[in-house]
Amino acid sequence: MSTYFDTAETRSADERAAAISRDLPMQIEAAQSLPGYGALRDVEAHTITSVAALARLPVLRKSDLVSAQKSVAPFGGLTTLPVSGFAHVFQSPGPIYEPGGNGHDWWRMGRFLHACGIGKGDIVQNCFGYHLTPAGMIFENGARAVGAAVLPAGTGQTELQAQAAHDVGVTAYAGTPDYLKVILDKAEAMGLALKISRAAVGGGALFPSLRQEYADRGIACLQSYATADLGNIAYESSAMEGLIVDEGVIVEIVTPGTGNPVQPGEVGEVVVTTLNPDYPLIRFATGDLSAAMEGSSPCGRTNMRIKGWMGRADQTTKIKGMFVRPEQVAALVAKHDEISKARVIADRDGEMDIMIVRIETASAGDGAQFQASIVDALKLKGKIEIVPPGSLPNDGKVIEDLRSYD
Repeated sequence: MSTYFDTAETRSADERAAAISRDLPMQIEAAQSLPGYGALRDVEAHTITSVAALARLPVLRKSDLVSAQKSVAPFGGLTTLPVSGFAHVFQSPGPIYEPGGNGHDWWRMGRFLHACGIGKGDIVQNCFGYHLTPAGMIFENGARAVGAAVLPAGTGQTELQAQAAHDVGVTAYAGTPDYLKVILDKAEAMGLALKISRAAVGGGALFPSLRQEYADRGIACLQSYATADLGNIAYESSAMEGLIVDEGVIVEIVTPGTGNPVQPGEVGEVVVTTLNPDYPLIRFATGDLSAAMEGSSPCGRTNMRIKGWMGRADQTTKIKGMFVRPEQVAALVAKHDEISKARVIADRDGEMDIMIVRIETASAGDGAQFQASIVDALKLKGKIEIVPPGSLPNDGKVIEDLRSYD
């Protein structure tokens, strides 16, 4: 296997800037022709030839996507292809609909899998979800790009997952960081020897203690940063010094709530412009916090690096690979007159994410009567803690993340 996925990864700064100068105006011009990009109508596309010039354009937010998709279903008038021109249509909480293609490395995940050392001869157990949400297909498309076979395992049924990994001879894992441990522990309990030596993870934080546990078990584990809307944004290499920005996107770090770039090294919101011609998202605000790093990676890849996920610009929090948003907590409260307030708390139990839902109510009981509503509103099961009215802090928070990322 070659060291790099392609020559774009090792371009000089001047070569990369020249490519941006060529490709970015074309992408903006394509966006201007779409009904969902009215805010760009008066922009002189030929003048937007650099990352710095992008700062003159408005930021596109998740809330804008929801509004646009209500006006022009299902993709908000932001795609250059009709719905029938895509291979897949996905739905994420909101609901927000995302298109998916099956062309070569359409989601740009191949670059990350290659950096993980995954390629021809590997069998990847893909434990990302395949139903409605796009993560499973994103990683499968990347596996095709590097020539690996895929066991489309999805989530759950851990005993069957362990048995299949053993029987098929799986060599690599793709999924959330903590679920691999569940499979490994189950296989050990079943007396099954597994051949997994590489792991490509995302959808949640990879804690250092968990990465070390995998290393102790002979598994090299690297992480990527991707979203359903954008595909792969940045990824780790074996150097494990920050995340390297993918060659198919342009990343800016801006002051949260604005489109203004922060000073170098400062923490800010990640804003991404994708060069995907089918879905030209321009200055899309991810809601994630990160910071740019100085220099380039010791592995030889020369693109910008970011420090990785450093929290949310808003209270939206990822738990067990799923986003939980303030509006979902509000929907839970609205379902029950007896609930005055609710707060979702993200925490850890060992190496596993857990969700606690604290509910202010005068109602007696253990809260079991609210479990169905919690699953319906938040799409996750959680531990319920009932507290008296007036107990929750008056600080405006409805989602609190107690997990440590040090």
